[in-house]
Amino acid sequence: MSNPGATRFHALVLAGERRAGDPVAVAAGVAAKAFTPVAGREMVLRVLDALKNSPSVSGITLCGPRRDLLPGCPELLRWIESGEISWIEGGGSPSLSALAGLEPLSAATPVLITTADHALLRPDMIMHFCDGALRSGADAVAGLAEFARIAAAMPGTRRTVLRFRDAGYCGCNLYALMSPAGRGVVAHWRRGEESRKKPWRMIAELVGPAAALSYAAGRLSLDDGLDRLGRRLQLRARAVVLPFPEAAVDVDTPADLELAERLLAGPAAAR
Repeated sequence: MSNPGATRFHALVLAGERRAGDPVAVAAGVAAKAFTPVAGREMVLRVLDALKNSPSVSGITLCGPRRDLLPGCPELLRWIESGEISWIEGGGSPSLSALAGLEPLSAATPVLITTADHALLRPDMIMHFCDGALRSGADAVAGLAEFARIAAAMPGTRRTVLRFRDAGYCGCNLYALMSPAGRGVVAHWRRGEESRKKPWRMIAELVGPAAALSYAAGRLSLDDGLDRLGRRLQLRARAVVLPFPEAAVDVDTPADLELAERLLAGPAAAR
């Protein structure tokens, strides 16, 4: 997998509902959060557009929303019925949805995981991340963006920040599973799902209490944290730091929706 241009990923898009009455869906008046219009287009379609137009992606599986909700997005339903994208029922959590999506895929297939609320996702972001994942030589890779860059581009924005010794980083809802060993991360992922907004607790659950103490003291670097995770799971874990601050924006709240609309109306929309 050392030649990025020769290797393509199967994409899993997680689109299940975390809870009933999601505030974004309620504010938009839609049946599922993924159907929320962002700059006039449902955000799940924006994500699928980016993946379909990326040379890094060879196929797409949408994990959720529930089948009875699909008529709420007629264009998506047409794509599913035509076989243009695959659809499976989402699980009760992102990790369970990812496990269900991985099951029919060959263990040799590199897999890109993202979410249906990644409304600002673009093909250049996907290519940058996938090429970096291939060059990393890792089994499992996460996409991150530096918080300093995010804060400069979007003053006042509220993001969950992983404050490592070397820098602060925000997640970009981009993950790559490059090997059978890498897929083992998904089962482990469930342990940190409920703590995703509390970095120190998430690190304790995923990597262990010693790492959490080191993190709380400001001594844990990003690479050290990934090395510890890799030793715990017997694999190589790495991160790709993306140069796109907007890659860290997911539409999780009405304020995020407003931010995404504003960014799409600005200079970033021209790229």
